[in-house]
Amino acid sequence: MAYNIEEILKDRILVLDGAMGTMIQRHPLTEEDFRGDKFKDHPYSLKGNNDLLSITRPDIIKDIHRLYFEAGADIVETNTFSGTTIAQADYHLEDVVYDINFESAKIAREVADEITAKEPEKPRFVAGSIGPTNRTASISPDVNDPGYRAVTFDNLVEAYEGQVAALIEGGVDILLVETIFDTLNAKAALFAIENVFDQKGITLPIMVSGTITDASGRTLSGQTTEAFLISVSHIPILSIGLNCALGAAQLRPYLETLSDKAPFHTSAHPNAGLPNEFGLYDQTPEEMAAQVGDFLKNGFLNIVGGCCGTTPDHIRLIAEEAAKYSPRMVDSLLTIVDRE
Repeated sequence: MAYNIEEILKDRILVLDGAMGTMIQRHPLTEEDFRGDKFKDHPYSLKGNNDLLSITRPDIIKDIHRLYFEAGADIVETNTFSGTTIAQADYHLEDVVYDINFESAKIAREVADEITAKEPEKPRFVAGSIGPTNRTASISPDVNDPGYRAVTFDNLVEAYEGQVAALIEGGVDILLVETIFDTLNAKAALFAIENVFDQKGITLPIMVSGTITDASGRTLSGQTTEAFLISVSHIPILSIGLNCALGAAQLRPYLETLSDKAPFHTSAHPNAGLPNEFGLYDQTPEEMAAQVGDFLKNGFLNIVGGCCGTTPDHIRLIAEEAAKYSPRMVDSLLTIVDRE
């Protein structure tokens, strides 16, 4: 059955899920959980490689997706934030990247289809999460050598192409380039996506979400919100938005800028406030929903969810807020999600 996500976005605000890592941390996982049988002899530590759990503990990832859908999410993100050869190099698992992405997409697809079959009037979608990697193409990691780069544009394109192809083959509906701190990295991801589309003869909706790193209102690579928007406006994306680093209250002025300027749908999935001195997020679902409700009441958004520190409880109240308001209006091309 084909679902027209653009038409759905005209009718209502869609809800994205919350944090995957926060939910994984609720489980007392050991090194053995991350290894499973497949990686029991791997010579390096794997604990903390959350993406690998899609292979070794798929039951946990599937349950997390189900909890977010049951809380009211329309879209869940695959467990692939670090699913590139560049990021997986930290664990010496570059050769497992295809499996990580394919299995993560397959798991999310199964849960989305299961919930959609029960509520066909409210189709659920899967967004392939494409993180920024742990390297930046615009900034030198060596203060003594400002011209040095730890990664090249071509390196990033190659890594992203492998991830994107596996996500598509696993069954995602949408590709989400998220937590962008360096727009050059994002442009490499978008270029890779277009390359894979050309190779496969298909297209999918693309969501783009940047990260404002501090009170300056800029990305880590120095762009303002409007400059970031302009930098990625060369392709017909489904939405542009902001996530991570800041809580909802701190994101407000930058979301207003996107709402005023963007020719695309707009999105936000902020953190549950700012981290405390222990790196934990204390903002309650009620507090966060009230702040997000302000965005929705003012017509800033088409898609809303949560990032670090958010749980199904946060998403449940955000979904209740989203149901009260009409989506931001935007003229854009129709995007078809076909699952036949």
